[in-house]
Amino acid sequence: MATTRDRILDALQDALVEDGPGGATLDAVAERASVSKGGLLYHFRSKDELFTGLLDRLDAGAAAADAATPADPDGAARWYLDGSQSADGPEERTLLAALRLLGTHAPARARMARYLDAWAAGLRRAVPDPELARLVQLVGDGLFLHALLGGGDPALDGRVKDAVRELVRRA
Repeated sequence: MATTRDRILDALQDALVEDGPGGATLDAVAERASVSKGGLLYHFRSKDELFTGLLDRLDAGAAAADAATPADPDGAARWYLDGSQSADGPEERTLLAALRLLGTHAPARARMARYLDAWAAGLRRAVPDPELARLVQLVGDGLFLHALLGGGDPALDGRVKDAVRELVRRA
């Protein structure tokens, strides 16, 4: 069962994704979470703390991704690239909501950059060539962004993933 804090963060995510930062008022988030404004403020003393809570979810997701990354180069590359085309899970919704904070919440840009690099930490450990690991990361991040925004060409994207994995196998 979700905690009140989780319900509030879920409501914030929904408000950001559906209505943007202007629609993510404390009153609107409290209403979506079915808590009083006082209940929301008990968990998050300000809108900045609420936004920080959302960004903290990204950190937790990155830590889980790091722990789940296979240790072998090919497995890590496959895992990272295949995961890049999933855009409909809870972590992806958190990321989409956090993207809406860019330009309105000063810490968002640095926190999101840190999230992307932390998500790829296991990949960088597994692929010994740092340039190749970075290539896999950037291709995966690009594929993910396209999937998140509803774009991409699945057949072409599959061939790109295969080509990058072949580079990793040859290294």
